[in-house]
Amino acid sequence: MSRIIAGAAGGTPLVSVPGSLTRPTTDRVKEALFSRLDAFDVISGARVLDLYAGSGSLGVESGSRGAGTVDLVEFDAKASGVCQRNADLVNGVVGRKVVTVHRSRVESFLERATLDDNWDLVFLDPPYPLDEPALSAVLAKLNPHLAPAAVVVVERSSRSPEPGWPVGMERFAEKKYGETRLWFAEPSVPDAIQVEEELDEHADAGGN
Repeated sequence: MSRIIAGAAGGTPLVSVPGSLTRPTTDRVKEALFSRLDAFDVISGARVLDLYAGSGSLGVESGSRGAGTVDLVEFDAKASGVCQRNADLVNGVVGRKVVTVHRSRVESFLERATLDDNWDLVFLDPPYPLDEPALSAVLAKLNPHLAPAAVVVVERSSRSPEPGWPVGMERFAEKKYGETRLWFAEPSVPDAIQVEEELDEHADAGGN
């Protein structure tokens, strides 16, 4: 049985999604992931987005550990119901509504997001059948909604290729845990040469 590992609700058992259509992150992988995120110091007060949330395990773990807000996005009816039950567990312990559940397709949720909707930490644990072009399209929709120092975590089969990162997002780390591989990405910062060239082009345009 999965559980919340640490924070205000540490040790609390989580409700699991019945059946075999979802692939929950194991506690071993989750513990290693959050140890790394703690080292990055990105959880406390963060705006967290958990896409393809399943049971909401990663999102509610963030809520337990001090995230400011957590959005769980899950389309499947059974899974979104489980998300709500796990969100209620954490919200009850924390004493406020930290975790919000959105029953929606990931693509639709991102398309509805406004310019003011930005996240500091994003989890994507898509189902294995989701192909690489579809995942790349989701990352492209996500990209405009990342805070400047955001961290994006993509969980895939260890046999899957590296995700196709959109322009403006780049991988900075990856780690394999048995059959699972985690990819870590962040908004890319233009290098000094590119910035200088853009400034020169702007100056030239202004002088014409």
